[in-house]
Amino acid sequence: MTILLFPGQGAQKIGMARDLADAFPAARAALDAIDAALDTPLTPVMWDGPDDGLTLTHNAQPAILAHSVAVLAAVGDRLGNVVAAAGHSLGEYSAWVAAGALDSTEAARLVRRRGALMYEAGQARPGAMAAVLGLDTMQVEAACIEVSVGTPDLVVAANLNAPDQTVISGDPAAVKRAGEACKARGAKRVLPLNVSGAFHSPLMDPAVAGLRDALARATFAAPNFPVTANATAQAVSSADEAARLLATQLTAPVRWVESMRALDATHPGARWIEVGPGSVLGGLLKRIIPGTTCTSLGTAADVTAFLDAA
Repeated sequence: MTILLFPGQGAQKIGMARDLADAFPAARAALDAIDAALDTPLTPVMWDGPDDGLTLTHNAQPAILAHSVAVLAAVGDRLGNVVAAAGHSLGEYSAWVAAGALDSTEAARLVRRRGALMYEAGQARPGAMAAVLGLDTMQVEAACIEVSVGTPDLVVAANLNAPDQTVISGDPAAVKRAGEACKARGAKRVLPLNVSGAFHSPLMDPAVAGLRDALARATFAAPNFPVTANATAQAVSSADEAARLLATQLTAPVRWVESMRALDATHPGARWIEVGPGSVLGGLLKRIIPGTTCTSLGTAADVTAFLDAA
């Protein structure tokens, strides 16, 4: 049995998925279909940049989804008995595509709309994010509360990525204060992130209505296997519930540690596969569940080796 993981924003890089398109006709066809479905083709910026164009939220998010979709097309039905999936933030959309609940072209349009709405919310109320390393999540949450009391600024724990890695999100001044408070509590490092807004925090609330409308117009089918939702860390098998939680996800924390532990408890001994650019989620998995291994399928070489071994 197999569990699939799908990466989120930050995994993009110039040249992404080009080798897949060159090596696998099915991957190229999948990318071509997404290009045709969007108002502006995506592969030119994925393959040739510029870098500041690819990092724009409305490009980075569909680009990462497109890369994951290209890998899925290349491996076809060789993934075996897939029993569950999860995706980090925008990766949850990729997971629903893998589950057969959402068409890849519709998912790409949704994610591009999501990225645009998030960017607009970030422009209306500028926010910041920072990764806190080497400090327990409960301590990070306490620091956020500590620096917010009595001020109009807001900062929250937004991405609960590993027991000792939490991303904070909110008003820039509050994020800075929370970072300093985390260092005082023993954090090894606090790294500012290059993002256009305070994602997975209440500052994204202006984006929710627009995304909810877009999700309501999309066609969701019953999935072939459940997807674990970021907002609840629970397995979801209902199309209506999927759409509801994808809207909720914008302002809710990504409960990645809880999600991975729940999947491991439900499917002990499963094979884990990360589908898409990079291997960040596999690295987090090893820190969440020591001793676990995760196969990364992101490049043509990865896919070729996987198919040869299958």
